[in-house]
Amino acid sequence: MDNSGLTDNPPDEAVELAPRAAKIAIVGRPNVGKSTLFNRLAGKKLAIVNDTPGVTRDRREAKGRLRGRPLQLMDTAGFENAKGEKLEARMRAQTEQAVLEADVCLFVYDARVGVTPLDRIFAEFVRRSGKTTVLVANKCESRASDDGVTEGYGLGLGDPIEVAAEHNIGMVELDDAMEMALRNIDLSPEDDDIDRSDAPVRIAIVGRPNAGKSTLINTLIGEDRLLTGPEAGVTRDAITIDHMWAGRRVQFHDTAGMRKKAKVRQTLEKLSVGESLRAIKFAQVVILLMDATKPFDKQDMQIAALCEREGRAMVIGVTKWDLVENKSEMAKSVREMAGRLLPQLRGIPVVMFSGLTGRSVDRLLPAIERVHIDWSAKVKTSDLNDWLKEKIRRHPPPAVNGRHIKPKYISQTKTRPPTFVLKCSRAERLPASYQRYLINGLREDFELPGTPIRLFVRADSNPYDNKGN
Repeated sequence: MDNSGLTDNPPDEAVELAPRAAKIAIVGRPNVGKSTLFNRLAGKKLAIVNDTPGVTRDRREAKGRLRGRPLQLMDTAGFENAKGEKLEARMRAQTEQAVLEADVCLFVYDARVGVTPLDRIFAEFVRRSGKTTVLVANKCESRASDDGVTEGYGLGLGDPIEVAAEHNIGMVELDDAMEMALRNIDLSPEDDDIDRSDAPVRIAIVGRPNAGKSTLINTLIGEDRLLTGPEAGVTRDAITIDHMWAGRRVQFHDTAGMRKKAKVRQTLEKLSVGESLRAIKFAQVVILLMDATKPFDKQDMQIAALCEREGRAMVIGVTKWDLVENKSEMAKSVREMAGRLLPQLRGIPVVMFSGLTGRSVDRLLPAIERVHIDWSAKVKTSDLNDWLKEKIRRHPPPAVNGRHIKPKYISQTKTRPPTFVLKCSRAERLPASYQRYLINGLREDFELPGTPIRLFVRADSNPYDNKGN
């Protein structure tokens, strides 16, 4: 019997929607262990943790669960008592916004240090926000924290929950307190513009420091979600943002700027670059962002080569286009440089725009969709072998030591990126130049411009073909 039309609910009965994820903001002054607690609650190491104060700058989000209940966790920058246009003031604004968006705030302070004047200033802000708050006395792994725990009662945020996030101490008590705090929170489903029925296209935006990566994402999503500024290296963590872009679900990954390896000496910057590398490996499409005033820097080339080795679909984005005077001449020059300097990605899309003003950024999505489709392309085996015969007829492989190499058969073994296996006699002798000839032919003849292509040459299975070689 065909049960395809049967459902568990009567046709006219409305399906009850699951409650939305509770938004939990982890807040406090710098270096009290917020990111460590964030990683602990998320169940994995997502945020960079370092002894340097102020490591976290952008608001980072992750999914978590509290005894079966979905959570949306928000790690925030350390609260600084700064105003104006300074970086610390912009970080403070991001943290204050997280408090306002949260259902529950976890106010974290360092119990070993005790309550500081900055803790009191921020506690006053949290109290005035009216948000349900759980006070967390962190670093309570020893008796040295006893006095600091007692001082926490004076913040007016309730009884402090003693934890040591690094050592997984007190987490059950914290879960109890969070569960209690969420009892009176309305978690009814809310409408948003993100259709989560389809998997998102994962897009990593990479480039040198101060190329404008965070500015571009802010423009694309229409809000100041990421910290930006003239200072190089503002972004440290790789930040993930879900968004509906022209009806298509995407997931942006903002990354830290990547400098030359010889210049990356500090541990913190090494961690940031490591996060960027992981974002590239996780992405499906990479936007390599270049500054229009100095495109195709040597470091740009190294990042492009890295993305190609990882097999990511790529688009070159040239931002700060509003600063270019002779745009037509510069556009011609940029495309010429792309073809000459990136022959392994011949035909890669190049899009010019201004991330700051938003002019022409709408050209990015069609380019991304095109390379994503090509990256996932599947070519029929029969078409491939007809193509192979024609390529050999036009340009046979060179003879090596007086003996011919005979390509026999080609097939596609996987996509993302397109990967092909060529069977031939004397496989180990097929010159790299001839392999490049075939790869370029695959890219041009099957319309896969700018797509990384993998070609593996294997010996033919007939043992007599290689006899005496």
